[in-house]
Amino acid sequence: MFKDDKRVRMFCGHYGSGKTEFAVNYVTKLKEEVGPDRKVVISDMDIVNPYFRSREKKEELEEKGIVVYGSSYNNDADIPAVPAEMMGPFVNKNCEYIVDLGGNDVGTIVLGRYKEHLDPEEIDIFMVINTYRPDTYDPDLCIEQMRELEAGIGLKITGFVNNTNLVRETKAEDLLRGEEIISEVSRRTGVPIRYTAYVEEVVKDMTPEIKAKLSGTVVPLTYYMRASWM
Repeated sequence: MFKDDKRVRMFCGHYGSGKTEFAVNYVTKLKEEVGPDRKVVISDMDIVNPYFRSREKKEELEEKGIVVYGSSYNNDADIPAVPAEMMGPFVNKNCEYIVDLGGNDVGTIVLGRYKEHLDPEEIDIFMVINTYRPDTYDPDLCIEQMRELEAGIGLKITGFVNNTNLVRETKAEDLLRGEEIISEVSRRTGVPIRYTAYVEEVVKDMTPEIKAKLSGTVVPLTYYMRASWM
């Protein structure tokens, strides 16, 4: 499944899309797929948003054999910069590379320093969308956000992730709502819905019939970034 995507996978999406949660689930499942002999790296390049950062799960991810890079000093203080080590996996073809980008076009500008090392032929850029967020609640807004992200990244979005949710109040019908909106975005842009995500412990009413109506690969998630009381 995930191992069939391009070697470098970048995840972007507006604030509240669930981008980081999906990225952490993705890298965890990818490591399970490729096994212990294949190096898997995740870089937290979100230097704008101080909350829900993939680097916060550094210890847990490293226990699974995943290499974690983050914009921090001694894993403690955040700094608005990215370490030089993040460039290595763009050049080193012998690893799988996951990049958790910032939540808007400003957050993606950090990629500018790596521009000469970016090969579009080996990069998938996934835009994670929650259609309950104010900036992505209809097709026009989703496309506007998509164009802004592409301008910041300097590359085209290659796939959408339908992550429509109301956190712990999410129902299967919410995913169907997201499907309707993002399918229209897909039709108008030509970009496919590659994944539909839902938290298995929350969405209790998911059925095979509903899954059949959802586009892309349907991925059950685990909450890594959100505490039980949130």
